[in-house]
Amino acid sequence: MNERVGLLSIVQLEWFTKDEEFPFFIQYGGHDEDTDLHKHFEFSELVIVLNGNATHIVNTESSFIKKGDVFVINGSNAHAYKDPHDFKICNIMYRPAMLRAAGPDLRTANGFQALFVLEPFYRRIHPYQSKLSLPIPSLEHVSALISIMIDEYNNRFQGYQTMLISRFMELVVYLSRQYDSQEKGKSSHLMQLAHAISYIEDHYLEPLTLEEIASKSGISVRHLNRIFQSYYQTTPISYLQRLRLERACMLLKQTKLTITEISHKCGFNDSNYFTRQFTKAYGCPPKTYRMDR
Repeated sequence: MNERVGLLSIVQLEWFTKDEEFPFFIQYGGHDEDTDLHKHFEFSELVIVLNGNATHIVNTESSFIKKGDVFVINGSNAHAYKDPHDFKICNIMYRPAMLRAAGPDLRTANGFQALFVLEPFYRRIHPYQSKLSLPIPSLEHVSALISIMIDEYNNRFQGYQTMLISRFMELVVYLSRQYDSQEKGKSSHLMQLAHAISYIEDHYLEPLTLEEIASKSGISVRHLNRIFQSYYQTTPISYLQRLRLERACMLLKQTKLTITEISHKCGFNDSNYFTRQFTKAYGCPPKTYRMDR
């Protein structure tokens, strides 16, 4: 359904697809006229501009978009298109949980973090107009992949869901690589943060210091703290600790390791400190958390 809320539409994924077991949708889109400001609510939208240009409104900010531009809009951001000219896009609507299929080698990639995680998140709290701009050969490759996905989606042959997930992840990997290539050599707070996030997620079970993270990201500790606070409203150490505690939760539920063993496997050298931090984060000590699960 498409509910009207003042001048803002709340678009549900079910408006596009009736398949509750496979909440995914892909189509070619073309806009000859201005569109209403709308939010996607519970899903994200990957947009590839295949032809023409338009003004893209995100929340209260506007930017010019053209052929080859790629960006992701998440459910918390309202957006619309104005003044379209020969404008053709591909819309891919998906639940963010689909990206959990990404392996650690992709989740720690700078381009993936920037395009699919940081940019959509940052648009929610501050004007952010950056986008991936594909050169013509790369756009042609993406267009060919999109064509295959749309055929799969429309024909729905046996195994089409598996094929679409596979092709979607192929597209995500390709776009992440393109983003990384585009940003090389540029000084960008977003890419600096992506470097830091990638390094933390690749080494969070090892002993890590702020100095090491900053050094691997090519920035100072002060700047690292500043950009983390700006984008995530948290500190690098808090982010690191959250990853470790999430890993601990998994081990508590799925293994019979002792609390001390789990604390060491999750990057905590002191099991008492681990217990205090776990209790603070989850409202109960690790032993109680395990028994309740």
